[in-house]
Amino acid sequence: MDVVAWDWLTFAMRWFHVIAGIAWIGSSFYFIALDLGLRRPDGAPTGVSGEAWQVHGGGFYHIQKYMVAPDKLPKELTWFKWEAYATWISGFFLLILVYYAGAELYLIDRTIMDLPVWAAVAIGLASLGLGWLAYDLLCRTPLGNNDAALGAALLIFLVAAGWLLSHLFSGRGAMLHLGALIGTMMVGNVFFVIIPNQKRVVADLIAGKDPDPELGRQAKQRSLHNNYLTLPVLFLMLVIHLPLAFATQWNWAIAGLVIVMGAVIRHFFNEMHAGRGMPLWTWAAAAVLFVGAMWLSALPPGAQGAHQAAAAGPRTAALAASPHFAEAESIVIGRCAMCHAETPAWNGLRRPPGNVVLEGPEDVLRHARAIEMQTVRSHAMPPGNVSHMSEDERRLLAAWLADAR
Repeated sequence: MDVVAWDWLTFAMRWFHVIAGIAWIGSSFYFIALDLGLRRPDGAPTGVSGEAWQVHGGGFYHIQKYMVAPDKLPKELTWFKWEAYATWISGFFLLILVYYAGAELYLIDRTIMDLPVWAAVAIGLASLGLGWLAYDLLCRTPLGNNDAALGAALLIFLVAAGWLLSHLFSGRGAMLHLGALIGTMMVGNVFFVIIPNQKRVVADLIAGKDPDPELGRQAKQRSLHNNYLTLPVLFLMLVIHLPLAFATQWNWAIAGLVIVMGAVIRHFFNEMHAGRGMPLWTWAAAAVLFVGAMWLSALPPGAQGAHQAAAAGPRTAALAASPHFAEAESIVIGRCAMCHAETPAWNGLRRPPGNVVLEGPEDVLRHARAIEMQTVRSHAMPPGNVSHMSEDERRLLAAWLADAR
């Protein structure tokens, strides 16, 4: 597929993923705030546990919540599930388009583990499937009867998963897969527990049976997990734009701090919506955790350096053999290495943007596709043409890249 068409396809899927995610998270945040803010009025109908009056868009809304279900169900019942499913499906296809199709660039770091593409993809897929099974099993153990103990075990599980992924993939690939694992857990909760349990309750009511209260408890517990994991998963989806977090040897520990940070921030809003005051200690705790993440990101790099080896392949060989390669390498290093170096010379940069290092011929070959998209087919790089790359230099880069077609 043409590189331009491929990038537009990736962008379209990314856009769809963002739209679906906004719809899911928006409805989730609304219903959590609504549920916590319900109050039981005097003279409420049988089965009503609480109600709320709200005003929005020039109209008033009167909302009542039944703990199980009313005696008579309406003909039309809205199920909030498709937002979650669309978010996961679009995210999964985006994972394939970016990280699995571009595994040699975004997923594999040969200084961490020299994986063939097929093995890296298999490990990535297995991390999602086995991760969900491990989490679901954890919830069904005796720990599931104690929310606090289960929450602590869940944190240990996610930090361990982040540590393992960081020793298999590039920093970017590890953080993204940890976020994808959490997203899979959240959607799995909706698909395998919350919606099926609600449907069983409805079916029992229609059949005139008393619903099993355990179904409601399980669904509420999984919903609680989704509530507290929402902010961490957003961070892990966005952190690929922050090399200071994903491109360090402590990325897994930073992810652990962020999981706790997101949970305590979410706790603030939960308590506020429930009318239990505003626990400001949560923001103080989040600030301490944030500073901790900053401190870890500033530690000197260890054995897992950011430098990545060049990926071999027919196209790479053709680019290396091109008569234009020497000039192309000189242009890229001359115009880009001030920022894209192990130790950037540009004031204010501690690490190369996007963790892309362009200091030698192997670096230039490895990032040929990104160079094409950022400097030839667009003028995104250098940003603001700060290093004064000329149009003749861009044309020479285009000629070099054409030699591999």
